[in-house]
Amino acid sequence: MSTTAQKTAEANPFSSLGEALGSAAERFEEGASHARDSAKHAAGSTHRAVKVGLYNAAYGISYGLVFSTVYLTELLPKDSTIRRGLEEGADAAFEAQAKRSPHSSEEEAPAKPKKAKKAKAKQPAKEA
Repeated sequence: MSTTAQKTAEANPFSSLGEALGSAAERFEEGASHARDSAKHAAGSTHRAVKVGLYNAAYGISYGLVFSTVYLTELLPKDSTIRRGLEEGADAAFEAQAKRSPHSSEEEAPAKPKKAKKAKAKQPAKEA
C-alpha cells in the first residue's frame, strides 16, 4: 500500500464504512423493488387461479343440476306428474328470464329448448 493511500485511510476511517453502508442501502432498495414486482406477479397469478377455480365450480354445479334434472325427466313416464312439473317449471323459468332480459328481440335472446306440445284429451260434453 502506498503512503498516500495509508494517509487517506487513516485520515478518514469512516469512509469505507460509509461506502459499505451506501452499497448495502442500494442492495436493499433493489431487493425491495424485486419483492414488490414478485408480489404483484404472485397476486395476479393467485387472482387468475381463483377466477378459474370459481368458474369451474359454477360450471360443474350448473352442469350437474341441469343434466341430472334433464336425465331424470327423460326417465319418467310421459304422463308423470313429476315430469310435467319439471317441464312446466323449466318453461316458466325461461319465460321469466326472457321478461327480465335486456335483449330487445327474440334473435338476440338465449335460445329456449323446443318442446313438443301435448294434445289435451277432449272431455265429452255433458248432456243436460
